[in-house]
Amino acid sequence: MDAIDRAVIALLQDGIAPEPRPFEAAGRALGIDEVEVLDRLGRLLDDGTLTRFGPMFDAERMGGTFVLAAFAVPEDRFDSVAELVNGHAEVAHNYARDHALNMWFVVATETPERAETVLDAIEAETGLLVVRLPKLAEYYVGLRLAP
Repeated sequence: MDAIDRAVIALLQDGIAPEPRPFEAAGRALGIDEVEVLDRLGRLLDDGTLTRFGPMFDAERMGGTFVLAAFAVPEDRFDSVAELVNGHAEVAHNYARDHALNMWFVVATETPERAETVLDAIEAETGLLVVRLPKLAEYYVGLRLAP
């Protein structure tokens, strides 16, 4: 990453203005054009520097749900199981943990029933028991990537 890549990430992680050409506005703020902003984002996604770029929706405010889930994955199957889990569009993200439950992931769906369907499918595909971890309280932790 160069300094412009870092500036693009720093600017866009706070959101995109709801206007007809938001990347043009971002480019103006950065002293580059819209095409370069989009090209840089594409490259950062393609090379794995960024794993996701897109909107964040509050599924619960729209009638849906989030479910934090975890399971114990044999180390020799970790990558193949991660691929199966990530193959579900409803999986917001997953990550490895140094714990008996070594893979954790979040499912976001339009209805609570759909979340159960997705989690059941993941169990069937992997042959592993998925532990559902219900939300007891919500906390906001601001996350910002350093430029």
